[in-house]
Amino acid sequence: MKPLNEAEAYARCHGTRGDEVRIIKVEPRRARYETGVSGERLREAFESRLDTREPDEETEPTVDET
Repeated sequence: MKPLNEAEAYARCHGTRGDEVRIIKVEPRRARYETGVSGERLREAFESRLDTREPDEETEPTVDET
């Protein structure tokens, strides 16, 4: 089975394309500003803070003996 391009896939799913449907190319958005930390580094710092916090009584796991 050969891969379909966008026009073939649209025709297969929706039938013929009318004049009201157009395919446009949108430029990717640029970052608004440079950040000092990457997403991965932010995630690691968050996990580290979670690991070092004191456990709450409400969040401690309980054993259900039923």
